[in-house]
Amino acid sequence: MKTAIVDTGGGLRGVYTAGVLDYCLDQGVSFDLAIGVSAGGANLAAFVAGQRGRNYRFYTEYAFRKEYMGLGNLFSRRCYLNLEYIYATLSNSDGEDPLDYAAFCRNPTQLLAVATDALTGEPVYFSKADVSQDDYRVFMASAAVPLACPPWEIGGRLYYDGGLGDPVPIEKAFALGCDRVVLLLTKPKDVPRRGGSDRRVAAVIRRKYPASAARLLEQADAINGKVELALRYEREGRLLIVAPDDIMGLETLTRDRRALRRLYDKGYADAAAIPGFLSRE
Repeated sequence: MKTAIVDTGGGLRGVYTAGVLDYCLDQGVSFDLAIGVSAGGANLAAFVAGQRGRNYRFYTEYAFRKEYMGLGNLFSRRCYLNLEYIYATLSNSDGEDPLDYAAFCRNPTQLLAVATDALTGEPVYFSKADVSQDDYRVFMASAAVPLACPPWEIGGRLYYDGGLGDPVPIEKAFALGCDRVVLLLTKPKDVPRRGGSDRRVAAVIRRKYPASAARLLEQADAINGKVELALRYEREGRLLIVAPDDIMGLETLTRDRRALRRLYDKGYADAAAIPGFLSRE
């Protein structure tokens, strides 16, 4: 039986899946395939590298630093989120909290990080082969939220956040031969997503990136449709949804240490459902 875990990201709410992944490391739970969207890609990289607690530090410590997130970056870097600070300055081999690249490579788990081609709006699935020591641009591309970040360049192409192209890539997992999939969400599975500010952001990027703007306008409906599909797969016994019943008031970029800790603990506790699902006959 081939298994997969899919982490859909969600900004700082990704601390929930950090708890799930730390539980899996504590219990020796592994997967054949890991697919990450946005922050989910970096979450899964640390998981594949076996670095328990690393993701938690990024959400509860580094996210509070002005170098990573803040209006000051708009003046110095023309972006609100400084992805290079997270995925290079801190994560490189000479950084404060480096990714264990050797362990990342040794682990046989296949890893895919989803990004969106900014010009075509189509999803792109970067693999381990696209990652090298101290070159973690695929995670920057996957997490390049429109307006908060410029599109990220790799190999002459520009990429936006993977949530535009394939926000809940469960069909990709099944297409790659997986029999059982664990889907990690960072909002309650029974609460429909709403577009919110998507229309305003789309209006800003439409001139240069019309296909990505169109994807952004469709994103909420796309997520809702994929979650409905996941619920059907869950009823069939092919998929397990692990999602919080309460997000503790945390939105995508909310910085509240107490709430972040509580959401991490909730993820750790909710992950207890995973071993039984994977071992079911």
